[in-house]
Amino acid sequence: MARLAQALPDSGEPPNGTPEKAARFAYALVWGFARIFSVVALEVLARSGTFTPFQLPALSAVLERIWNDAVSGDLWINSALTLYRALTAFAICAIGGVLIGMAMSRNVFANWFFDPIVSVGFPMPKIAFLPVVILWLGVSKITIIVIDAIFPVIAATVIAIQGVERELIWSARNMGATNRELLHQIILPAALPQILTGLQVALPLSLIVAVVAEMLMGGYGLGGAMMTASRFANSTSVFAGIVEIAVVGFVLVKAMALLRRRLLIWHQEAVQPYTQ
Repeated sequence: MARLAQALPDSGEPPNGTPEKAARFAYALVWGFARIFSVVALEVLARSGTFTPFQLPALSAVLERIWNDAVSGDLWINSALTLYRALTAFAICAIGGVLIGMAMSRNVFANWFFDPIVSVGFPMPKIAFLPVVILWLGVSKITIIVIDAIFPVIAATVIAIQGVERELIWSARNMGATNRELLHQIILPAALPQILTGLQVALPLSLIVAVVAEMLMGGYGLGGAMMTASRFANSTSVFAGIVEIAVVGFVLVKAMALLRRRLLIWHQEAVQPYTQ
């Protein structure tokens, strides 16, 4: 048995990284091939005559339009305004949503006051409040973004704090931890993964509502530029706006995922499991 135990590799340590590296390389190769095939197929379909250039402009024409917008500066102005609105609203949602969620989890009166609002407001299409926001506050795109994106943060914070293991709280109290120490050293770190999940939902939602608000309320921004192009039947510019919004959203989502990995470097989800 001893010789057999010495002959078998330790199951807790991977024998080598070659299969894993080969799998990653194969995945990257397939991923790249699929993207290249999709781009070529879209270009061929657009130029095949199946659709008119108004219905489906060629990808090369869309990229040329994006390049012209970048050279003229319109792309950077519109992207900066949309990002300003989305990120400002997201910051308000992150701070306000976490504070409200913490208050609901730890204060009976706060839970009594905010719980009906969250329960009713969360499933509602908040963009329906846009006419009310315009009547009350004028053209305030950031306000409607906050109204729409703050609910996931509140819900995630409440669920995360309420889900902290009671044994951790009891152990900390038995060791003499104050309420502030309990909050900063036990509750918030334990709830952080789920709070970040709520923030990951709120960030792309902020961008989506920002674009929709620009489309409905007008003005500069990626959404406003798309509506202006649509009014002039400029299909190429409309599709260029779609690509621009997709790229901005992709970058924001990846940046948030990177921030999550940095903040949760201590957490078990940061450990890459070894599987054969």
